[in-house]
Amino acid sequence: MTADDPFGRLDDDDYPAYTMGRAAELLGTTQGFLRAIGEARLITPLRSAGGHRRYSRYQLRIAARARELVDQGTPIEAACRIIILEDQLEEARRLNAEYRRAAAQPTGGV
Repeated sequence: MTADDPFGRLDDDDYPAYTMGRAAELLGTTQGFLRAIGEARLITPLRSAGGHRRYSRYQLRIAARARELVDQGTPIEAACRIIILEDQLEEARRLNAEYRRAAAQPTGGV
């Protein structure tokens, strides 16, 4: 966010723009579900000055994936673990691709 773009945070996926009630409404779930995935440490919402939970768009996407798995019959704890493992796998794949690109680069030899 700069002086030229005071509303830049609106495009920030990590900006905690949604209250718990609004997040639950957007996801079509309950506030209890959001608390449960927070207790399972899948997401950690930020807190407003008054102590209220605030969620980012990124966190809402994760919560939506959890809800999808739970709706398919996966227990919430297992759904959270699956999502964490999926995220770790994606990160490992990204790093592997970076290492392959770096290894394929010609070295600046003589």
